[in-house]
Amino acid sequence: MRVLTLLLTSLFGLALAVGGGWLLALHGSPFYLLSGLLLLMVAWGLWRHRRWPTWLYAGWLLVLLGWSLWEAGLYWWPLATRLGLPALLGLLMALPASRRSSPRGYTGPAGWPVLLASLGVAAVAFAGIPRHLHEINGQLPMDIVNANPALGDSSQPDGEWQAYGRSGYGQRYSPLAQITPANVGQLQLAWQMQTGDVRLPQDVGETTYEVTPLKIGNTLYLCTPHSLAFALDADTGKVLWKFDPGAGMEPQRQHQTCRGLSYYTEPAAAAATTTSATTAASASTGAAPAQAALPAAGQACSSRVFLPSADAKLHALDAQTGQPCSDFGNNGVLDLLHNMPFKQAGYYYSTSPPLVAGGKVIVAGAVNDDYAINSPSGVIRAYDVHSGQLLWNWDSGNPTQTAPLDPNNPNQVYTPSSPNSWSVASADEALGLAYFPMGNRTPDQLGMYRSPAEETYASSVVALDLSSGQVRWVQQFVHHDLWDMDTPAQPVLLDLDLPQGRVPALVQPTKQGDIYVLDRRDGKPLLPISEHTAPQYVDIPGQHAAPTQPSSALSFAPKPLREADMWGASLIDQMLCRIQFRQLRYDGRYTPPTLQGSLIYPGNFGTFNWGSVAVDPQRQVMFGMPTYLAFVSRLVPKNETGGRAMNKGEHGLNENKGADYAVEMTPFMSPIGVPCHVPPWGTIAAADLRTGKIAYQHRNGTIRDLSPLPLPIRIGVPGIGGPMLTSTGVAFMSAATDDNFRAYDLATGKVLWDVRIPAGGQATPMTYLNSQGEQMVLLVAGGHGSTGTKAGDYVLAYKLKK
Repeated sequence: MRVLTLLLTSLFGLALAVGGGWLLALHGSPFYLLSGLLLLMVAWGLWRHRRWPTWLYAGWLLVLLGWSLWEAGLYWWPLATRLGLPALLGLLMALPASRRSSPRGYTGPAGWPVLLASLGVAAVAFAGIPRHLHEINGQLPMDIVNANPALGDSSQPDGEWQAYGRSGYGQRYSPLAQITPANVGQLQLAWQMQTGDVRLPQDVGETTYEVTPLKIGNTLYLCTPHSLAFALDADTGKVLWKFDPGAGMEPQRQHQTCRGLSYYTEPAAAAATTTSATTAASASTGAAPAQAALPAAGQACSSRVFLPSADAKLHALDAQTGQPCSDFGNNGVLDLLHNMPFKQAGYYYSTSPPLVAGGKVIVAGAVNDDYAINSPSGVIRAYDVHSGQLLWNWDSGNPTQTAPLDPNNPNQVYTPSSPNSWSVASADEALGLAYFPMGNRTPDQLGMYRSPAEETYASSVVALDLSSGQVRWVQQFVHHDLWDMDTPAQPVLLDLDLPQGRVPALVQPTKQGDIYVLDRRDGKPLLPISEHTAPQYVDIPGQHAAPTQPSSALSFAPKPLREADMWGASLIDQMLCRIQFRQLRYDGRYTPPTLQGSLIYPGNFGTFNWGSVAVDPQRQVMFGMPTYLAFVSRLVPKNETGGRAMNKGEHGLNENKGADYAVEMTPFMSPIGVPCHVPPWGTIAAADLRTGKIAYQHRNGTIRDLSPLPLPIRIGVPGIGGPMLTSTGVAFMSAATDDNFRAYDLATGKVLWDVRIPAGGQATPMTYLNSQGEQMVLLVAGGHGSTGTKAGDYVLAYKLKK
C-alpha cells in the first residue's frame, strides 16, 4: 500500500508539474505547477519516512479548497472535479498501511491531519450538491391572455397534426386537453412499431432520425432517414402503405435524414376529413368511429403527401394509397437539380419538409457546408401543388429576379453556393407571406467569396411574397457570418398582446442563443435588438470580421468562457483543458476562425437548432431547450492537410475545394471525451414572449447513456430535437443524449413523467386523438449520428391508463 501511495503521489505531482509548467508558459494559472512541485516534495518525504508530508498534503488540500471556492463557488460539479482525486489520494495516504514506520525504527508520518483535511474537503464539496450553476428558479405566468388564438389553420380539427409544427404557424402546440399535469404520470405505451430502416455500416456519420409524423383522419404519415415513406393506422401503428423512392446511398451526403412529410388536400376532401375526425373525437362518448374519407371515383390524389428524398427529388404521393400522383411533375416526381449550376452527387437535397401554402409546394434545400466553393444553389422554389409547374424561384444570390427559369434550358442556372434554407419554413396565408430561416454561403468560415446580395440574406429570416416570391422584408441575426451560425429553426408565428394592442408576431430562435421577436408584417423588432462591438482579429488574407453583431433583449446566450470555467473528470484533464483554452484564440462571442484555432462559444451545434421552440398562443409563452457546447474552428492551409481524410460530415476536416484553406470544426473536449467547460451543457427553459423575461432555466438530462456506468445523474446533457406543448400546460420532449422521454410542467419546468425509450429520441414529439377519442403522444426514436445516441427505428405511441 505504501508503494502504491508513493507511486500515485509521484505520478500526480509529475503530471501537475509538467502540465502546470506548460500552462504557465501560456500565461495560465500558476496553481498547477506549484501544486505539482509540492506533491513531488510530499512523495519524497513519504519515501524518506519523514513526519511532515501528511501535514504538508493536508495544508495543500485546504489551499486547494480555498482556491476552488474562489474560482468556482460552492457548486458541486466544478468542486467535485477539482477536489475528488486529491481527497481520495489523501484518504489513501491516511491509511496506516501507507505510512508504516521505517525499517530503521523511524516513526512514520501521522495520518490524522490528512484524514481530517480530506474529509473536510469532501464535506464542503458535497455541500455544493443542492446548488447548480446557471440555474434560474421561477414560475411562468399561466394566465390565459388570448382565449381564442390563431393556430395557423382554422379548418384543422383539434385532434390532428397536419404539418411539421402542427400547422404552418410552427407553434408545436396542440389544443388537446385530456393529458394534464395531474395525470400525465399515468401515460403508458399503447403501441410501438419498427420501420425496418436501420443505420447501416456504409451510412454517413450524420445519419439521424428526426421525423415528426403527421396525423390526418386516422392515419399517421412519416418518413425515415433513407427516405422511405409510411402510412400507419393511428390506433395500432399497423402499416397501411409504404413507399420506397429508391434514393440509394451516397457517401458525399453530409446528412442522411428526413424531418418530415408535407400534406395537401383539396377543399372537398378536407371537409370530408374534418367530418371524419370530428366523429372520431366524439367516439369516446360511445359513437361508432368513422373511417377516413376516400377519393371520389376518378379523382386521383385528392389528398397528397410530399416526400423530399435524399437523391434531391420531390415526390407527390396519394395520401390514401402511397402511389405517385401521376399529375404532378414527371409521373409524381420532380428532379430538384434542374437549373443547378453544379450537381455533385450528395451535395444538395431537402432534409426538411417543404412548405405547402397558397396552392404551392415551396421547396428549399440543404447544401453541404465547406465541401466546395462551387456547389449547388440555395434557391427556394415554388411549384404548383397539383401539376408541379415551377411558379417562381427566389435565389438569395440574385434576389430580385423571381420569374421562373426554364427547367429545360441548361443555360439558365441559379447562383452557385448561395445562402440556403435547410430548416423548416412557416407561412401566414392571410398576410400572403412565407418565412424562411436562412443559412450561409459555403464556405461558411471564409467570407471573401460573398456578393453583397449574399451578405444581405445570409443568417437571417426572410419574408417572401407567396404569390411572387419577392422579398417583403429581411432581418439578419449575424453580420458577415464566419461561424456557420445559420438560422436553424422554424420561425414560430403567434399573435402577442402588447401595450400597443394585438400584434402578429414571429419568434425566431438562433444558434447564438438569442430569441428574436419580430412583427411578422414588416420584420420590425417587438423586443429590442441592440448592436455590440465584435472581435476583429483575423490572420488570413482577404478575411475580415463585421465590426458589430446584433443581440436580442430575450437571450439564452451564455456568459463568455474563462480559464476558471474549464472542466474535466479530474484535476489533471481539467488542467489539460486549460492548456487547450490558452492555446486557442478566444476573444469572446464571435471570435473569428483562425490558423491558430479559435474557440467558438456557443458553437455551431447551436444553443437552439432545428428543434426550435414550442409556443403556447393562449398564454403567449415559449418553452425550449438551450444547449451549450463550445467548438474549435481552425483554418488549415491546403498544403498542411497532409493527406488527412476530409469531407466526412459537417464536423471534422472539410476541404473547401477551390479555396486556399480547408476548415476543421471539432467539439471542445477533454482528452477523455467530455466537454472542456463546466456543465450544465443542456437545459430546459421558458420565457414570457410579451415581456422577454426568462421565468426559469434548469439542467436537463442525465449521464446514464454517456458514462461507462449507467448512472442516472442529472448533470444537464446536450441534445438536439424539439419540444411540444398542450393546452393544459404540459411540455413533452426527448432530445437529450440520454434515452429518455419526459413530460414537464410548463409553469415550473418540473419533470412530471420520465420513461426510458429503446433508442435516442432526437425527434420532436406530437400528439393527436385516435379513433376512440383518446389523446395519444407519439415519438420517433432512432438516434442521432452527431450526438452518438443509440440507433433504432422505433415509433412509440403513449396514452393514459384506462
